Amino acid sequence: MNIQSTINKEVFIPRNERMLVAVEVQRRKKKRMSFLSPGSKGDYATFICVSVTNTRPHQLLISKVKQFSGSLAFTRTSQWAVEQLRQVNGINPNKDSPEFDLVFVNAVDQWVASSAAEKCILVQILYRACQTYWAGKAGSLVKAGRRVSHQDGGAGPMDSPPGPSSGTVKARRKSYVAPRPPEFINCSSKLTGDSSSMNLFLYRCKAFFYHMKKKMVANQRSPENRVHQMKVALGERGHKLSAAEDKTVGLVHTAQQLADIAHKMALKYAK
Repeated sequence: MNIQSTINKEVFIPRNERMLVAVEVQRRKKKRMSFLSPGSKGDYATFICVSVTNTRPHQLLISKVKQFSGSLAFTRTSQWAVEQLRQVNGINPNKDSPEFDLVFVNAVDQWVASSAAEKCILVQILYRACQTYWAGKAGSLVKAGRRVSHQDGGAGPMDSPPGPSSGTVKARRKSYVAPRPPEFINCSSKLTGDSSSMNLFLYRCKAFFYHMKKKMVANQRSPENRVHQMKVALGERGHKLSAAEDKTVGLVHTAQQLADIAHKMALKYAK
């Protein structure tokens, strides 16, 4: 089971939510926390996740999930409704880079994803989820506005003169104005255009190969792998020493034969 499946199973499924994407990130600019000593901060991995509730009306949520050092469990530490998201900044529209910003109503988070491909996957999925969510939100608000109008008798300008009741109807209709969707800026058209589905597949492939390469490098640096490499090196050195020893024995034998021949020839000429 990969990390995304584990996060979904441990964090979101028990809360009746479905995770759409999870991306490991680090802060670009670390916050200063004066009440913590330099050595008291624990080591942890941070993931930005996008999820949707299974119950109606559906809610689109953005969560911060952490896995602390020495623990296999994942913990959701923060959560925002998409209505609180004001802006997604891709930083550079002309280059696939791992940096991005999330601007909320009362917070600005500056992140660096583990790879440019993973950041692009997060932006693409979040963009498409926002489109679907806000389209459904606008439709539900229109229906709610019509329902309120019918409940108030459907009175129009020709049916009754303007008065306190008509003002109340207008006030209620104004209360159903849809909230402002988040703005996606400095994002490549590959992430928000019509061809985003094909690009999403390509970015998933890039992210997969990146993690495979990272895993191979980590395995090469692991203590177990180093021991194996030392054993292989010692074995190769042992074979070389054995070959050198055999060659030395052969040279000694040849030298002894030459010495015997020289001795016989010396005795022959001495007579």
